[in-house]
Amino acid sequence: MSNATQAKKGIMICGHGSRDKDAEREFGLVAEGLKKRFPDLPVEYGFLEFSAPNIHMGLNRLLEEGVDDIYAIPGMLFAATHAKNDIPSVLTTYEDKNAGLSVTYGRELGLQEDMIEAFQARIYESLGIDPNNPPDSLYDTMLVVVGRGTSDTSANAEAAKLTRIVNENMGFGWADTVYSGVTYPSVGVGLDKLIKLGFKRIVVAPYFLFTGRLIKRIQGYVDKVTQENPSIEFIQAHYLSDHERVIDAFENRVNEIMDGSLSRQSEETLMSSFKRRLAAGEVDVHHHHAEYVDPEDDTQGLSVSDHSHSHSHDHSHDDSHSHDHSHDDSHSHDHSHDDSHSHDHSHDQHSHSHGHSHSHGEGHHHHGVYQHIGHPMGPRTMIGENICCCFMGQFTADILEEEKHRINDDCTKTAFAHKK
Repeated sequence: MSNATQAKKGIMICGHGSRDKDAEREFGLVAEGLKKRFPDLPVEYGFLEFSAPNIHMGLNRLLEEGVDDIYAIPGMLFAATHAKNDIPSVLTTYEDKNAGLSVTYGRELGLQEDMIEAFQARIYESLGIDPNNPPDSLYDTMLVVVGRGTSDTSANAEAAKLTRIVNENMGFGWADTVYSGVTYPSVGVGLDKLIKLGFKRIVVAPYFLFTGRLIKRIQGYVDKVTQENPSIEFIQAHYLSDHERVIDAFENRVNEIMDGSLSRQSEETLMSSFKRRLAAGEVDVHHHHAEYVDPEDDTQGLSVSDHSHSHSHDHSHDDSHSHDHSHDDSHSHDHSHDDSHSHDHSHDQHSHSHGHSHSHGEGHHHHGVYQHIGHPMGPRTMIGENICCCFMGQFTADILEEEKHRINDDCTKTAFAHKK
């Protein structure tokens, strides 16, 4: 590209992906909202897993529009492994394949003031309160924030931090955090414990961008405790969706790239961290296992090295999947919004502690090893509730024996076949 030729810029929103079509549609609404904020720039989006368009397809569309300078924003609430490893891997591979292309990767949404205010607005709306004219306090009400939950400690801590900030801002009588997967306390156990505090009005607020199986499972938990506790009023807040302040938060992340403030920050960016760890051999550039496959593109944006890589990705896995997969994070079958999933693929070790065959028909992924897998208020409380079977493989024989009353026949045939 000549120095006299100005690069054409475009925006790429990188989402998680879900098997839930409503989640796909809602993510598209966010992209549409961002197009209104940047009417002079092409805006495309793509998903890391399961959904179409995948990230490669979105990037291809930008190239077809003549874009050679891409601002890529992770559509993730917090920075766990998808934002730290998987999306940078896709972007790096794609950039390497396309000479003259520049891709700048921005920050996750994080706890921006806009995100906090959007969340608070959803809570006020659930209570029938005008967010622009809130009461001084809500001391008679307890807030229960539902975070995604991951084996990434920092991401879990951010959810807990959010709860404290919102509680200070809104003045609830009490507030606590539960998690929908991987960590503890789980939603069901957490609610059972918290109702004993005696509050007669409890707001359950999921900090999720979009709908999906996890949102629907959370709603099921709340419906159950509502039936069991008729004297308590349970109120379910709506997830964030395309609230105007959420669009503001995405816009902020794009502007950070455009005005150069991202490159001037003192801390590592997500991409610089990925490239440092890539150079150190801590991560690798890989093809994401559960990515939607474009039937018209047999390369899916892969580099030559990807095609010669030992991952053939036919996923029959008769060899019980020999890669190590020493993930820092985890990720549930729901695939909504903040999940975290690592493919560090430490190929010096071919261990993969599960030892079971992964012949999942809808795509395949793994969970990070969670150190508190046996916590009495954690993931074990969700056994038998269709939680991710790959993740379930971490439970020891002792835990499975203790929780056998939770295990249904269907899950036994899949998740625990290797334990027999």
